[in-house]
Amino acid sequence: MSALIPALAAGAVVGLALGALGGGGGVLAVPALVYLLGFTPAAATTAALLVVTATSLTALYAHARAGDVRWRAGALLAAAGLPPAAAAGAAASRLPQPALTAAFAVVAASAAVAMLRPAPAATGPAAPQARPARAVRAAGAGAGLGALTGLLGVGGGFLAVPALVTVMGFEMRAAVGTGLVVVSANSLASLATRGTAAAGVDWAVVAPFAGAAILGAWDGRRLAAKVTGTLLQRAFAVVLLAVAALMLVDALT
Repeated sequence: MSALIPALAAGAVVGLALGALGGGGGVLAVPALVYLLGFTPAAATTAALLVVTATSLTALYAHARAGDVRWRAGALLAAAGLPPAAAAGAAASRLPQPALTAAFAVVAASAAVAMLRPAPAATGPAAPQARPARAVRAAGAGAGLGALTGLLGVGGGFLAVPALVTVMGFEMRAAVGTGLVVVSANSLASLATRGTAAAGVDWAVVAPFAGAAILGAWDGRRLAAKVTGTLLQRAFAVVLLAVAALMLVDALT
């Protein structure tokens, strides 16, 4: 019972982030599972994948109903990320715990810095001669996102959304919805390589965490329509910087 309230509170925040920003759930779920709920870093990445998968699919449904998903672009990034996600997921359990914690801290800090920068303007549809180059860059971004998902238990939406804006020329709302395609696919691929690990998670904690996150994703979708994306991103970035600092200190001590 003592872990129920922290699990519900953390799950709600994770769901809000995914629903409102199209990403960020994993980079909050892992430290919450480690520092609030006592999971090891390896167990936390697996549990976070379960939470992020369920939540991102819920948020994707909400964005798809609103017409904010570009399925072809999402499929391109997701397909490029599936093999790296599966391979990295299989290798994650062999890494030392401090190395996983330090790597996660670096990723969280990088995401926070990217979110604090001014949002790039959408460039509109690509010219015909530019489309092949953009497709190659998008596939490369998708592969990198897949590797991050498999290794660290993050869906990669916090990197997929900026990539869709800058590389594919999407406006922010479409980038958020389409990024959830990538998050969902990468998370499912990584989970497929962690079958036994996923079966061994503490479901008494993970189930209420995931349930609160799913409900939070619906609220996050509504919040995104009322609050400016810049304000949401900056608030989330400040939280990420604090989380990154905490995890880096933990990894080095």
